[in-house]
Amino acid sequence: MAGMACRSGRGIPPVQVSQSLSGLSLMVVGVVQDGGYPQAGCRKSCCEAVLRGEASRRQVSGLALLDPASGAFWLFDATPDIGGQMRMAEDRLTRTGLLPAGIFLTHAHMGHYTGLMHLGREAMGAKAVPVHAMPRMRAFLEGNGPWGQLVTLGNIALRTLRADSAVDLGNGVRVTPFRVPHRDEYSETVGYRIEGPSKRILFIPDIDKWSRWDRDIRSLLADCDIAFLDGTFFDGEELPGRDMREIPHPSVTESMELFAKLPDSLRSKVCFIHFNHTNPLLRPGSEAWRRVRSN
Repeated sequence: MAGMACRSGRGIPPVQVSQSLSGLSLMVVGVVQDGGYPQAGCRKSCCEAVLRGEASRRQVSGLALLDPASGAFWLFDATPDIGGQMRMAEDRLTRTGLLPAGIFLTHAHMGHYTGLMHLGREAMGAKAVPVHAMPRMRAFLEGNGPWGQLVTLGNIALRTLRADSAVDLGNGVRVTPFRVPHRDEYSETVGYRIEGPSKRILFIPDIDKWSRWDRDIRSLLADCDIAFLDGTFFDGEELPGRDMREIPHPSVTESMELFAKLPDSLRSKVCFIHFNHTNPLLRPGSEAWRRVRSN
């Protein structure tokens, strides 16, 4: 996108940032997994460090697309932290009281859609915010409370997505969903390709092992400028006592091994996102943090 700018959370290796908002820009508004950081019920050192003031709180994974010319912004996922994330977009656009021009949902897991509740009568009482969702995701929202009430009261206006079919946002911006394998108890899971006049972004915050996908992520890296990829767990040893087959995200170490033979020009496009609260990448200067930067 013209004037594309990206920010990552403080302490996470940042994408190069443009300070100009003369054109369209993309902002990372959260970097952690559904449960946030610190996570409820966690008394391990990873979360206690936040409570002691030794680490920063982080918002749940999401992106915001900003258009300063029109003052509009779009969110990718409606996270539990949507209030603060909307304010981040407002601050960058130097306007207040803005509602998203649209929200693109990836799937029906806690951290990716439950922020919609803030658009309802108990909070903002929004009017007809466009919410783009795949067919099963739409049916889930329409058929289950309290989400169905958002529809009947007109707080949100559902827009049905089709896999591999682009949505035109105007100004040369197109958003295309694509199916990815994941635990689909309530809905499909998608990633997004965000295309502007000059830049192409890949957003895949949640996916099962790369080998389970019918597409080759390495080929997709060659066809984008920045790829925000599932980095939930750094490695398979992060959750002792848990059967990792139940939560088969590609670990960061697995992804780095897969990308190891790619040229620097492709590896440099990768930005990991959606970190579990246990992920050592949340600790600047850790061995894991240095290893990712070196790769």
